[in-house]
Amino acid sequence: MTEIWDRDVDVLVVGTGGAGMTAAIAAADAGAGVLVVESTGKWGGTTALSGGGLWMPTNPLIAKHGGEDSVEKALTYLEAAIGDAGPASSPERRRAFVETVPEVYTLLERLGVRWTASKDYPDYYPDRPGGMVGRGIEVEPFDTRKLGDWYATFRGRDSLPAPLKTDDVWLLSRAWSTPDGFVRGARFVFRTIFGLVRGKRLFGLGSALTASLLTILVRQGAEILLNTPLTGLITDESGAVTGATVRTAEGATLRIRARGGVILGGGGFAHNTAWREQHHGVPGYSSAAEGDLGDPIRIAEEAGARLELMDDAWWGASVPLPGGDHHQFVLSERSMPYSIVVDSSGERFTNESASYIDFGHAILERDKTVPAIPSWLILDVRHRRRYLFNAFLQGTRKLREAGIVRSADTIEGLAAELGMEPARLRATVDRFNGFARSGVDEDFGRGRTVYDNYYGDPSVKPNPNLGTLEKGPFTAVQLVPGDLGTKGGLLTDAEGRAVGADGTPITGLYAAGNTTASVMGRTYPGPGSTIAPAMVFGYRAGRDAAARVTAAASM
Repeated sequence: MTEIWDRDVDVLVVGTGGAGMTAAIAAADAGAGVLVVESTGKWGGTTALSGGGLWMPTNPLIAKHGGEDSVEKALTYLEAAIGDAGPASSPERRRAFVETVPEVYTLLERLGVRWTASKDYPDYYPDRPGGMVGRGIEVEPFDTRKLGDWYATFRGRDSLPAPLKTDDVWLLSRAWSTPDGFVRGARFVFRTIFGLVRGKRLFGLGSALTASLLTILVRQGAEILLNTPLTGLITDESGAVTGATVRTAEGATLRIRARGGVILGGGGFAHNTAWREQHHGVPGYSSAAEGDLGDPIRIAEEAGARLELMDDAWWGASVPLPGGDHHQFVLSERSMPYSIVVDSSGERFTNESASYIDFGHAILERDKTVPAIPSWLILDVRHRRRYLFNAFLQGTRKLREAGIVRSADTIEGLAAELGMEPARLRATVDRFNGFARSGVDEDFGRGRTVYDNYYGDPSVKPNPNLGTLEKGPFTAVQLVPGDLGTKGGLLTDAEGRAVGADGTPITGLYAAGNTTASVMGRTYPGPGSTIAPAMVFGYRAGRDAAARVTAAASM
């Protein structure tokens, strides 16, 4: 039977986040004609809302800043950090990721991306074999005036419209409490003013990354269609994917032939409440873009693709903001001194300064035995005065009205506000205060590693992450197991090819990013461990799909 096609392209890419756009760029650079479809009316995906960092071991900037890294050192670290996490994090996929980092870096730099090192940011388990500081990179703030008409549909406009950089954040959180924080704050202000004086509209973080990628795609001549969700995959009698169906903004269905393949980079299922309840046991408190509904995963599974790691996510603590449609991710706030996190009974249960995914896992695990959703981040007044708390930037009135923020002059009074036994919370605080004075957290090791210390206050002695809770008024802030997206989905091989139940690649079907089960397994080795593999495997998928077009043309 002869298929009837409405469109004929070399490579069809689904999604406009880091995974999808990098796949499209790689395919176009290899000579393929590319069509990119995006399900929502905004391009950039969750990447545009993110911190924009990439954990890129062996990238060229490491040596430039005096560091030493190697493929084997990075693989040693991945083994120590991840362990055995199943086929998604196989030795072949880990090696493919690490070995491809310089290729992705070089290609995008050649095409105009301006990389910079997050040279102070440590791996999240720096004390494990192969761990080090300085593997993170990001993109320099980008002048979004260069986007032209594309700026109107830029998802980055929903983020912070300022030239903030990932490596600014750790110091800006204490911009008015330490000299180096003040200096970094002044540099940020100067960078912002200087950009405005020059007539630039500078965006940083994930906005800078996605804007940089979009300008490359436009320059390459790729076609990008918004409001055009994937609705199905088309296969031949052998099971190979030959194309896909999409629904246009006008409601029409298009059958698109993709000679080289279909690459799925349309995100995970962070906002699919039914799936979240089924796989995670929570409705989801995500910072991902609203189009993260899991449709590409479902459609690929219907075509025979195998799923892995569906029970996991890129967890972290979040403050549930009023309205329920947005949640503020919490990073430095829980790590700074003069604070602890307790469950509903008033007990500590984990290292507050741990990496966000470990902290999220800890909340979920604790909740199995003691109610910990929500947990409470309790602050001494010195924390409120010295450190930035992002959820408070909009004001605290609505948070207090919703019961998300509560205060009292004493620990006992705060316990009453939270429905806890006062003596129990007092005992928890007294025990922690003893650790703060000695500098050693004997229960959970808070402040033990250079990663913990990264989000600490060096002016606080003897441990930058530990400070007593003894000066009121005291404030409690609700924390829930938020996330930056889900990390389960299609199982792919080293080339980004989706595989079936028997482990055999499905011809013509590729995937990358949060549509796939992560090579990082159940953990988060370093800053940018979501975006880096998304782009690396997007690159590998785009290159492989383009090679199929070239091979077919030569036959």
